[in-house]
Amino acid sequence: MAPASTLADASALRYEVEELLYAYVQTIDDDRLEDWPDFFVDDCEYIIIPRENTDLNLPAAIIFCDSKGMLHDRIVALRKANIYPEHYSRHIVSNMRVTAAQDGVIHAEGNYLVLQTRMDGDTKIYNAGKYVDEIVRVDGQLKYRKKTCIFDTHRIQTLLVTPI
Repeated sequence: MAPASTLADASALRYEVEELLYAYVQTIDDDRLEDWPDFFVDDCEYIIIPRENTDLNLPAAIIFCDSKGMLHDRIVALRKANIYPEHYSRHIVSNMRVTAAQDGVIHAEGNYLVLQTRMDGDTKIYNAGKYVDEIVRVDGQLKYRKKTCIFDTHRIQTLLVTPI
């Protein structure tokens, strides 16, 4: 059995990782998308990829951003250029686990479900899958170095503009 201090440290780290995730999804759900890139380090990766591609070891993602600047560009495009049905998003997250923590990098995984409500009041499951994250501490604060959204959903019903 692990010493109590080790369990306490693991619990504290898991709590911090969960709080990062909860703040992340709340920012998206509250439509504060201009704040979304602040959850990432400058030299980050944000990937949305189908599960079948990861299962077959195929690297093709439907979204691949390799810097915080690209995340900002996504939000500018969402606000000014993209045409899509107006909607609200609601994330439900579960089973967040810290899978490893070494050399300053925290590896974590968790499940997500994104519901989308259109202006007519109709709510549907928009996307479901899991997050696979690499997290680092910057000036005492946790930030995503890499966030991979592996989705199980076989079809994306409209333009994927809002972050997952």
